[in-house]
Amino acid sequence: MRRTNLANMSMKGWALQCLLLLECYLVLTADSVVQEKADTAIPVTTLSPPEGNTTFLDGTTWCVALAGVSQVDLKNALDWACGLGMADCREIQEGGACSEPDTLLSRASYAFNNYYQQNGNSDIACNFGGTATLTKTNPSYGKCIYASGSLVSSAPMLSKHNLSSMWWELVAAAVVLGRLILG
Repeated sequence: MRRTNLANMSMKGWALQCLLLLECYLVLTADSVVQEKADTAIPVTTLSPPEGNTTFLDGTTWCVALAGVSQVDLKNALDWACGLGMADCREIQEGGACSEPDTLLSRASYAFNNYYQQNGNSDIACNFGGTATLTKTNPSYGKCIYASGSLVSSAPMLSKHNLSSMWWELVAAAVVLGRLILG
């Protein structure tokens, strides 16, 4: 009997240690993902599309970067579009169909348009802190095709809500596992 109690206590101790390690791993992983995102983040208040009327424009339109704007503002807006804005920026990466010409204006135009198309082609989705404008002239060139019409993002969705939901699902699983092990 005493041996069974010791085995049970040892099993319970092992299970609690596993749960504690799992919790530490989840906390550290979630914090690093949030920190990694925060390190590249730009204040949303300055670069996110402004609130206001959502006016859909007639015909096909594209969103492009404005020539002559501050390079710093343009870079910040590009970083926001490809980061928190979740535009699909793979084509402007090295080797992508839109990686040349390798200019800030060209890369920003592609990213801005991708964000604009993903967000319903509304005029408020083409602002980027005043660094973008709408055009009815197709900016596509060579193998670099700018999307037109609404897109569904192929960028991974990793929002605060998704992280929170995932966290609680893992906590619930750990609780169930703990109850099964501990009896």
